[in-house]
Amino acid sequence: MKIICIGRNYTEHIAELQNERPTEPVIFLKPDTAILLKQAPFFIPEFSDDVHHEVEIVVKISKVGKYIDAKFAHKYYNEIGLGIDFTARDLQAKLKEKGLPWEKAKAFDGSAVVGDFLPKSEFNSLENITFELTSNGQTVQKGNTSHMLWKIDELIAYASQYFTLKTGDLLFTGTPAGVAKVKADDVLEGFIEGKQMFRIQVK
Repeated sequence: MKIICIGRNYTEHIAELQNERPTEPVIFLKPDTAILLKQAPFFIPEFSDDVHHEVEIVVKISKVGKYIDAKFAHKYYNEIGLGIDFTARDLQAKLKEKGLPWEKAKAFDGSAVVGDFLPKSEFNSLENITFELTSNGQTVQKGNTSHMLWKIDELIAYASQYFTLKTGDLLFTGTPAGVAKVKADDVLEGFIEGKQMFRIQVK
């Protein structure tokens, strides 16, 4: 399985990092080794002093697809979840400055938290899902899928032009504003519509 991640999909997050608004989805990949094991703590890697949390709606692909039309994209997933794209922001800044790929800052071991999943049938509209991340009980990120520049079905259609989507692949759909540095002993909890999807300890 592979993890397909979308960057710069929420306007306020683009602004907070002073990035240019993209004209098409920004895509990067994480390997399966990036997934943080269930019940395991997240260890801040030795190569970074500035790891940020980025909470994101995650879509689990349910069947193989290539060149998927957006109007049929809903047939390729049945579950909606929540995760964190951990980012070594200091390392990413250095790589971007040199025009180099981001993988070392985005795809390191344990950099992808994947929480529980809910049947998409539980939602009245996939374009109006509220989600949030708390750190030590305080809300630090809050978003709604209505604020996405590109919606879930559009992202699936776009990504499938370049990568064959396979059963079990995960699509991270972008993060809202509020990304910030994590510290040892932080407790991060993610919620969709008030329902807890994950809880992790930072070490």
